Amino acid sequence: MQTVRIGAGLGFYGDSWRPIRASIERGEVRYIGSDHLAELTLAILQKDRTRDPSAGFTRDLIPMLSALWPLAQPRGVKFVLNAGGLNPLCARDALVATFKARGWHARIAAITGDSVTHRIDELRAAGQSLAHLDTGDDITSVRERLVFANAYLGARPIADALAQGADIVLTGRVADAALFLGPLVHEFGWSWDDWQRLARGLTVGHLLECSGQGSGGNFGAADRWAEFPDLGHIGYPIAEVSADGNAVITKAPGTGGRIDFDTVRQQLLYEVHNPHRYYSPDVVLDMGTLRLTDLGGDRVRVEGASGLPRPDTLKIVAGYEDGWMGSTVVGYCWPDAYRKAQAAVALVERSLAEHGEAVEEICIEYLGLDAFLGPHADLSQRDALNEVWLRMAIRTRDKRVADGFGRHFPWLALSGPPYMSGFHGITPGSQLFGIWPALVARDLVEPGIEISLVEVA
Repeated sequence: MQTVRIGAGLGFYGDSWRPIRASIERGEVRYIGSDHLAELTLAILQKDRTRDPSAGFTRDLIPMLSALWPLAQPRGVKFVLNAGGLNPLCARDALVATFKARGWHARIAAITGDSVTHRIDELRAAGQSLAHLDTGDDITSVRERLVFANAYLGARPIADALAQGADIVLTGRVADAALFLGPLVHEFGWSWDDWQRLARGLTVGHLLECSGQGSGGNFGAADRWAEFPDLGHIGYPIAEVSADGNAVITKAPGTGGRIDFDTVRQQLLYEVHNPHRYYSPDVVLDMGTLRLTDLGGDRVRVEGASGLPRPDTLKIVAGYEDGWMGSTVVGYCWPDAYRKAQAAVALVERSLAEHGEAVEEICIEYLGLDAFLGPHADLSQRDALNEVWLRMAIRTRDKRVADGFGRHFPWLALSGPPYMSGFHGITPGSQLFGIWPALVARDLVEPGIEISLVEVA
């Protein structure tokens, strides 16, 4: 039976590409799908693009492929990456320049058309409300502050780029699992209305899109995570997929981590609101019919996913300017560490008020007590803590207020509650972006998708 082996790449911007080496050298993969983007990442890339119009793609693209292409090219391994971020064409050009300088051969494709930043008014005139998915608010409330807006594209342009002979496909904002579904459709020739096979391919993509999280990293069960061997040399998951879309999830021999029933099902349910209606641009997945069979030896069979027709809409993630943040961290030690930190909060809040500084929101966290759990933290032990790190952050419309927030703290060293020595994280204000999720009719976006292929000889 024909099978295709496809391996996980990065799971986020800044993730390690070292485990991909093992997948290429010992995992017999045909493709690597690498997911560099998140909503937060787009905000980071927007800041880069503001400083340099030729930026806006993830900076790990060039060093990653510089390290991996000499291994991949002789083995015929292809890459699909959404590292193009907000600027896929400049990402491609930078990669082409790097390959030319090193004398490497490759056909590099860039996919564009996901950006609708300059089409907001046009889309609204066409009847698209672009209302906030969670609140229902009208987008006009942030219209003048929008700095990016990108639709989540599906797998079809990826499959088309591969059909044109691309060795490396660079995209902007696509659905994470599409990075893996595209190669599978290309290899097996699946129809775009074969909902069952598409659903199974989507399942594969979902299981591979988070790098080491699919092979034991970040494992949530308190009684098992420490059992997994050699996470320092973890193997990223690999799917061995058959033409019917069913697959075996595994990893390269001699790598750390674990592929078993529990690690696979944890990743399966990651970021899933309704397992019977998991939406993607290509198909709606029903996980209720899935069967997982632990075969042992870091191999799990995944089969039986069901699919429903794709939605008529695509999701948009838009970002808008949402003020500035100033933040500071200061430590207090036993005795009365928590009470000292509380007293410092009151003094800083009074100082802000007396200076008449316009602050829209204050965030107060006691690291080690409630920074993760917030209102759900158990405060019964707060008075017995050996040390407390106080983090205060403000959100303001005025950059000068954010830049000057740290000046409300140094005087506390000799005139406030006794502290542990040293202020940490007194930083100039950083720009904040709000996220605006919305839906748009797919037939208003997809005709604008373009594939640009460059051959480096």
